Amino acid sequence: MKKILVINGPNLNLLGLREPSLYGAKDYAALKEHILSCAEKLGVYVELFQSNHEGAIVDAIQEAYGNFNGILINPAAYTHTSVAILDALKAVALPTVEVHLTDISTREDFRKFSFVSLYAQKTICGKGFDGYSEGLIFLAGLEAV
Repeated sequence: MKKILVINGPNLNLLGLREPSLYGAKDYAALKEHILSCAEKLGVYVELFQSNHEGAIVDAIQEAYGNFNGILINPAAYTHTSVAILDALKAVALPTVEVHLTDISTREDFRKFSFVSLYAQKTICGKGFDGYSEGLIFLAGLEAV
């Protein structure tokens, strides 16, 4: 069975409260339920991790090495600032899909560049919760590493 680590970055724990006009009214518990339901349908194991701290995200990526077949990551604000997360992803060399609830290419200029996209095999933007499903489907279809 494929094992996928799903990482959510800063402020995603505040879904439903944070700018609902952009991120929707569903909360983080609903996102977790959505991801787990999709994983069950695909027959993959997922572990969910959320942190507001860059170093904790780097640690989770490093700990994925040898334990997971892929990473689905929404680095949130760290998308645009974190070389450390990029370097951790490159170091563990696991298939990675980057996902964003909103379309970062249509937002503020500083949000248009993603460090993570320099490594990720696929980037999915602007599809809300369905972007996570698309990312899981992509990772589930890859050959096991």
